[in-house]
Amino acid sequence: MSKIEMDQLGLENPEAMLADGFESAFLGVCRRFGQDSLAAYDYDKCIEMLATDMTHEEAVEFFDFNVIGAWVGDGTPVFISLSSGAKDGQ
Repeated sequence: MSKIEMDQLGLENPEAMLADGFESAFLGVCRRFGQDSLAAYDYDKCIEMLATDMTHEEAVEFFDFNVIGAWVGDGTPVFISLSSGAKDGQ
C-alpha cells in the first residue's frame, strides 16, 4: 500500500483498519454507495502468504477463523477472491 493510498483511505474513512502482515496482498480501496471506504485485500494471496509456514488447508482455516472472523467493527478490511480473469490481468 502506497503512502498516497493510505492517506486517501484515511481521509475517506478514518476508522478504516489495515490487515497487519498482509501488505503485499493489498488491492486498493473498496467503495460502496452509502458506506465507508475500506481496505481491500486479495484473499488468495493472503492464503499463499500463510501457506509458507503451514499447509494450504491449515492456512485457510487459520485465516478464515483468525483474520476474517476477527470482526473489529465497521472499519474491518474486506478480502476479495479474484476471478481467474482478474488474476490473469484480463
